[in-house]
Amino acid sequence: MEKKRIKRALVSVYHKDKLDIIIKKLHSEGVEFISTGGTQSFIESLDIPCSAVEDLTGYPSILGGRVKTLHPKVFGGILNRRDLDVDKAQIAEYDIPEIDLVIVDLYPFEATVAAGADEPTTIEKIDIGGISLIRAAAKNYNDVVIVASQDQYEPLFDIISANGAETTLEERRWFAKEAFAVSSHYDSAIFNYFDNKEKSAFRYSENNPKALRYGENPHQNGIFFGKFDDMFEQLQGKEISYNNLLDIDAAVNLINDFDDITFAILKHNNACGIASRPVLVDAWNAALAGDPVSAFGGVLITNAIVDKATAEEMHKIFFEVVIAPDYDLEAIEILSQKKNRIILIIKDAKVKAKQFRSLLNGVLVQDKDTHTETADDLKVVTEKVPAADEIEDLLFANKIVKHSKSNAIVLAKNKQMCASGVGQTSRVDALTQAIDKADTFKFDLKGAVMASDAFFPFPDCVQIASEAGITSVIQPGGSINDKLSIEKCNETGLSMVTTGFRHFKH
Repeated sequence: MEKKRIKRALVSVYHKDKLDIIIKKLHSEGVEFISTGGTQSFIESLDIPCSAVEDLTGYPSILGGRVKTLHPKVFGGILNRRDLDVDKAQIAEYDIPEIDLVIVDLYPFEATVAAGADEPTTIEKIDIGGISLIRAAAKNYNDVVIVASQDQYEPLFDIISANGAETTLEERRWFAKEAFAVSSHYDSAIFNYFDNKEKSAFRYSENNPKALRYGENPHQNGIFFGKFDDMFEQLQGKEISYNNLLDIDAAVNLINDFDDITFAILKHNNACGIASRPVLVDAWNAALAGDPVSAFGGVLITNAIVDKATAEEMHKIFFEVVIAPDYDLEAIEILSQKKNRIILIIKDAKVKAKQFRSLLNGVLVQDKDTHTETADDLKVVTEKVPAADEIEDLLFANKIVKHSKSNAIVLAKNKQMCASGVGQTSRVDALTQAIDKADTFKFDLKGAVMASDAFFPFPDCVQIASEAGITSVIQPGGSINDKLSIEKCNETGLSMVTTGFRHFKH
């Protein structure tokens, strides 16, 4: 495969870590350097000669640094086609030196926005020269190598270490692909800043692809784009799968709504057991009691440090993933006995504020459901007023039903989920499923509460709940038949509160 030699490089970067070894290697191969400002000083500090862009163009950096490299002698040197006679003639006529390698990165626009900078400061971090150099060099990948990010320093160094200052067309095309990924991501960030949540177009960019074993099923391909390691530290275990990631996401969103010490067990994105207790091992035992059958192979999450006593109880069942803010050393020794068990420390529980999914020939986008009801949101609509302990259970159950697949009903008592009915086509089916499950696992529903993710269109669920021993209900309200459900509560002696917030989840 024919290789092309790098004879001259233009280097202008913001990040200089690990750049020195590249510059030194290229210099040893006889490569000449052109640069600007701080990068020129950096190269010269290595005792390596470097020409200034200003000497090439005949113009100084102007407009406060906004214009440095935007000149035909720079872009002609990058864009000229080496095998085209007319291009050769023109660069000879205008004394334009060929540039075979461009190493450039971009002003940190996203970091500036994230830091809360004012608009003038943010605008100055929109790179013009850098993005132009990236596009020009990537377009002419047939002749030019483009390194558009610090992330590509290592691949470049590996190539020049193995082959000297020579690259193949395949290698140059790979760098061009990576460069356009950098430029498109950068422009998406700028657009979203100017769009200011107006949603005039859908632009979302995420880097860091991670190939998964497969997708939701073995015959589907799956890839995760994102910085998983920024959120979690994986202490041990097998490679995380597509379905693991779905459950981990559901688990983190659920546990984020709880302040008390809480343990949750999830299966297929729904909680099959969850409880809050002052002592973690008690929370675990109560969560497991909710459905010890479904817990098999589940994903576990807690918002407390896992201790030895809890780990000993957890270790008695098979589960795929456990997530916690930390673990005692003795707990790690116990849990790590199963080598495929995925043990995660959650470092940052912050999740994206938007949700989107591909659908038909487009994309659906919505704000994430981040509203969590408090006692101040509750409106008592019945003659009977729920007691203080019932209010606590109602809020507890309401947090769970918010994260359950619709139609959903959750039954709870003493900050323990007794049972749930999820993903049903009718609310009555969801309730009867929950009651049947509670009976299966010997829960006494007398004094329990019921949470619904949406309003009751008819009073039938109130009647069924009353017959099961449930004493209080929380629901969004808003049905034209609310009056009938309220009357049924008054007739059967139940209390009911409404929140005004529906929590559908598909």
